[in-house]
Amino acid sequence: MNLYNQLPALIRASLEGDKRTVELAANNIIRKLKKENPKIGEEIADIIVNYNAGAPMTRSLGVNSPPVDKDSFNSLVNISDHTLFEEEVILDSKIEEEIRRFFKERELATILLTNGIKPPNSLLLHGSPGVGKTMLSKYIASKLSLPLITLDLSSSISSYLGKTGQNLKKVLDYGKNNPSVLFLDEFDAVAKRRDDPTDLGELKRIVNVLLKELEEWPNHSIIIGATNHPEFLDSAIWRRFDLKIEIPLPNEDQRYKLWSSNFNNELVQISDSIIKAISRALDKISPSDIKQISEKVLRRVIVDGVNPVETLIKELKEFYDGDMGNFNKQMILVLKESNKKLSQAKIAEIMGISPSTVNHHLNSNKREK
Repeated sequence: MNLYNQLPALIRASLEGDKRTVELAANNIIRKLKKENPKIGEEIADIIVNYNAGAPMTRSLGVNSPPVDKDSFNSLVNISDHTLFEEEVILDSKIEEEIRRFFKERELATILLTNGIKPPNSLLLHGSPGVGKTMLSKYIASKLSLPLITLDLSSSISSYLGKTGQNLKKVLDYGKNNPSVLFLDEFDAVAKRRDDPTDLGELKRIVNVLLKELEEWPNHSIIIGATNHPEFLDSAIWRRFDLKIEIPLPNEDQRYKLWSSNFNNELVQISDSIIKAISRALDKISPSDIKQISEKVLRRVIVDGVNPVETLIKELKEFYDGDMGNFNKQMILVLKESNKKLSQAKIAEIMGISPSTVNHHLNSNKREK
């Protein structure tokens, strides 16, 4: 994204007193200035670090003031500016094609409606925690140039009978009346199966409301439900969504792209062959886990000046819960490849295993060759 594209969002947020959006825009500008004018970038970074940022989104995005809980006066939603989204979205080919088709059908919505065909306006995303459901929702909002409105469950769900339903209805009405992408995360909390014997009745009423709203959702807005527990959802809810997309853990190719993207930083020098080996060794890892581990390694590199490859291996060893023998072997080879002068004793120290085990794996690898 061009640096100048950040200016409208930054100026709009500044005039509205929206400190949170100012901070997000400033962070994007810092990244853009890193090579062209690092001194200005550092000055902006210093301002952000030493200034208490954070405020709710206002009408700067062309939406009305958000709905609030009538007792606590807390906002029932969080609103994000689509123009600030710059993350790289890495999807498998099947999901990428589904999303591409969704955008194409939205682009041709007028033609579809003219022919009596309803364009898609609802998606249900499901998958393990951290696979990228929220990220995909942000990406969709960005591509459609719509603000992302996210249900705040902590403010919306109440122990008082009927209160949760009232709050949810306010949020749904808000999403319908403002062109937007309404994102209902942890959707199973409000769309639970109606045959649950532990439910006292309110959730059944909420599901009935949701069914009606999904059926009549306007074409100018998109509604997205996301859940880690699709088995808890009411079966009728499933049928109401135009697209049902399961987001799996990333495959080896996606893991390689994610590791490469997260370590695409001048601070570290990690060879392509090492990234490939790590991508092959760790298969049960989410994009969120990859991002967190990468950021932790980068922080250690900046603060402590540590060796990035050795630090990465230590972090991966703590994370890994599969066949440790095979993992140790692959990581020993990675460490040796990263530094031919690295002694077996040092590798053993990094891996937390005996030097004899390191020697065994290195020799077995030679025999295999």
